[in-house]
Amino acid sequence: MRLLFGKKKKDPYAELEKSLGYTFRKRALLELALTHRSYRHDMKGTVPDNQRMEFLGDAVLGLLLTDIIYEEYGQAQEGVLTVLRSKIVSETGLAQTARKIKLGQYVRLGRSEMANCGQERNALLADTFEAVFGALYLDGGIAKTAKVFKHLFKDRMTSLSKDVWEENPKGRLQQLTQHKYHVAPIYTVVEEIGPSHSRRFKVEVVAGGHSAIGEGNNKQDAQVAAARELIQKLEEVEGEKVER
Repeated sequence: MRLLFGKKKKDPYAELEKSLGYTFRKRALLELALTHRSYRHDMKGTVPDNQRMEFLGDAVLGLLLTDIIYEEYGQAQEGVLTVLRSKIVSETGLAQTARKIKLGQYVRLGRSEMANCGQERNALLADTFEAVFGALYLDGGIAKTAKVFKHLFKDRMTSLSKDVWEENPKGRLQQLTQHKYHVAPIYTVVEEIGPSHSRRFKVEVVAGGHSAIGEGNNKQDAQVAAARELIQKLEEVEGEKVER
């Protein structure tokens, strides 16, 4: 006699784990990270919510991001590092990444939050995302959590770093020249043009055997222009090396 079995129950978090690039050993940790306080309220407090895990995840995310940008942008000033960190782990930044992995559809919400489309709110998505990283840390430790972080934020870090360096060409040039030539750029005023009330400056920047000149209405603007010019030259030289 042939036995008929029902279909295997679909794993509710398999796709989320695939998006994270990580499989939980303790699935209960992930479920807890996805449990909003409104769900606990509807369940009369018989289940815990993710607020404590959110607190932990916030610290874990901050540590991972600070460590990565400190290492990868070794010559960047504190202001640039702060901009990078704030844009990545801001409520908007975290919610953006949460949407990328469709986190909202996995959050366990109470009836009122569901009715108000709570799973689409930036604040709720960001808080849940932090909680998930708390769960990742508890389940796999800091090294595996760092791998998930790099997996999720790789594109975001690349595009954001370009934006930040665009606003800080002198910082970008210093990072390039110290990495390639182990020297810092040297800026020199080579010419001052015009009357004192309408002076223009020419500044030359030299690093690693390469140089460029920029102009501006003050020394700072001229340095920035020179830095942009030398960055372009260095990128062209690097391009020629790659093509060979």
